[in-house]
Amino acid sequence: MGMNALVLRTVGRKTGAERTTPVGWFPGPDGGWLIVASAGGSAGNPAWYYNIAAHPDKVQIEVDGRTVPVTAEQLHGTERAQAWQQITTAAPRFAKYQQKTDRELPVIRLLPRSS
Repeated sequence: MGMNALVLRTVGRKTGAERTTPVGWFPGPDGGWLIVASAGGSAGNPAWYYNIAAHPDKVQIEVDGRTVPVTAEQLHGTERAQAWQQITTAAPRFAKYQQKTDRELPVIRLLPRSS
């Protein structure tokens, strides 16, 4: 789809089972990764969004051939606005996803967890 992808590894909020989901990412200004819980503009957030919320300390990504434990943080306010501008400039289809739904599409920042 013409964008960078990573594999998001979460723990299911109900099952406790490991879940893997490919998602597009954008470079964060702090060396992290930005992802959007767009679900293509559907009415609800994707399952991985709730898995992150339930188990934020058990999130990992597979990117560039390596597995990285990360901390996931939903952006709000000015930080979200700046990230959203960057994302929609790089991939205008995300602005179209936003137009299809009444919910504000969550923008999540993934930062490497310190060991």
